[in-house]
Amino acid sequence: MTDTSISPLRQRMIEDMALRGFTPSTQRGYLRVVRDFAIFLGCSPDEAGTEDLRRYQLHMRTDGASATTMNAAVSALRFFFGVTLGRGDAGVGLTTVQEPRKLPVVLSPNEVARLLSAAPGLKYCAALGIGYGTGLRASEVVSLRVCDIDSERGVIRVE
Repeated sequence: MTDTSISPLRQRMIEDMALRGFTPSTQRGYLRVVRDFAIFLGCSPDEAGTEDLRRYQLHMRTDGASATTMNAAVSALRFFFGVTLGRGDAGVGLTTVQEPRKLPVVLSPNEVARLLSAAPGLKYCAALGIGYGTGLRASEVVSLRVCDIDSERGVIRVE
């Protein structure tokens, strides 16, 4: 056991998260964000205003934080100010960041043919062909049964 004391504000935030059933990893993440925000401010985070939150987001962006990291920080700070402090006004200045969309890799017909020819047997070739052609996940392909395939209509039923 450690002799380090927990501030009443931190304890209240932990209790608020526990009441709402947050997982331990979410709680650690939220506490880390609030701690980093307090370090950025140089004072207690409950003294921050909307301009401080804006500056912190700019600081995160210039440090190269990913969109996922920034959105997690926004969630944590909105929870801290809105729930723990009861200040709905502070979360107004926080904005989420749009994650860039990536296009899927599409194989050429020659690459698909090479992929299918590399399968060790007919069963694996059929599974790879169905998976790639329909965009099904591996677990969905594995759970397919013959009755799930409607050859007349050209439809595959996935459960």
